[in-house]
Amino acid sequence: MRVLVVEDEQLLADAVATGLRRQAMAVDVVYDGAAATERIDLNDYDVVVLDRDLPLLHGDDVCRYIVASGLPTRVLMLTASGDVSDRVEGLEIGADDYLPKPFAFTELIARVRALGRRATAPLPPVLERAGITLDPNRREVSRGGRAIQLAPKEFAVLEVLMRGEGAVVSAEQLLEKAWDENTDPFTNVVRVTVMTLRRKLGDPPVITTVPGAGYRI
Repeated sequence: MRVLVVEDEQLLADAVATGLRRQAMAVDVVYDGAAATERIDLNDYDVVVLDRDLPLLHGDDVCRYIVASGLPTRVLMLTASGDVSDRVEGLEIGADDYLPKPFAFTELIARVRALGRRATAPLPPVLERAGITLDPNRREVSRGGRAIQLAPKEFAVLEVLMRGEGAVVSAEQLLEKAWDENTDPFTNVVRVTVMTLRRKLGDPPVITTVPGAGYRI
């Protein structure tokens, strides 16, 4: 899942981004509304965590921009105000969900994951393919009943491949979904991560390399 965090309180924004990355999400961060629309034009995001009171361009206008663009991106709006009227207004603008500050981080994660499922084609909450079971919510992976411990990026890559349902997923698509925009597009990080993932998943190999195209399960 790729997420954009838009929050002008930099410490809060960075803390949210760090926490989401620990959940195997690819996260970009900006601190004002104008920068948010620029990123939205450049990248495909599943979810935007959007503060309402932003400099340069108000969060309401960013939300309207996303809705007007016809993107499948889901919006979780944050605000310091918990008034019912504010929540209703935010939802009427086009936000998909609304979370007042201060919030419990576990709730933020649950809401982001729920919105991410709505941003893509419906799939079972627990993914199963080629004898592998992956539970995104519990961040658990097993093969043939054997639990497998994966690093966050390995988990993210496996989830993207399994959601492909047998289709070829390019290295560029894996970079887009599992890493943030600061990753060098010419790096070999995808190849190295896939190699490590294959080793941890064991034999017989389930990740196939399609020369010149990418990978699939």
